[in-house]
Amino acid sequence: MILRTEKLTPILDNFIDYVEREIKDALPRSPLGKALDYAKKHLPGLKNVLLDGSLEVDNNAAERAIKPFVIRRKNFLFANTAKGATACSNIYSIVETTKANKLVVERYLVYLFDNLSKIDVSDSESLDNLMPWSNKILENMKIKDRK
Repeated sequence: MILRTEKLTPILDNFIDYVEREIKDALPRSPLGKALDYAKKHLPGLKNVLLDGSLEVDNNAAERAIKPFVIRRKNFLFANTAKGATACSNIYSIVETTKANKLVVERYLVYLFDNLSKIDVSDSESLDNLMPWSNKILENMKIKDRK
């Protein structure tokens, strides 16, 4: 944490100075003006990275997680209906969440669809037990680490 504070504080201070200096001359509706205004509004939250070592310095993990969805977004145009597009995106979300939780997708989907028919889907606890992050998920669905 000390190293993070030592290295990051001068960079963050320079950025804050830049934003405060440049926002005075930027046209508010220009792309630069909008970007500087956005940055100024988020500076208090940005400083939290110096206070909590568990916070990520960037959002690369989130960007990587949504990239496949963005790439496939055009595919959803061929779903023919809004309901079809919603169904496609829901399934896709389940698949990506399954991967993020290091489960074998095919095994998890079989498990999910088999068990959805056996529970009361209005019971949130029953649904929670079927989620890819649930500790109720069987070991044989998890991707084995290669050593």
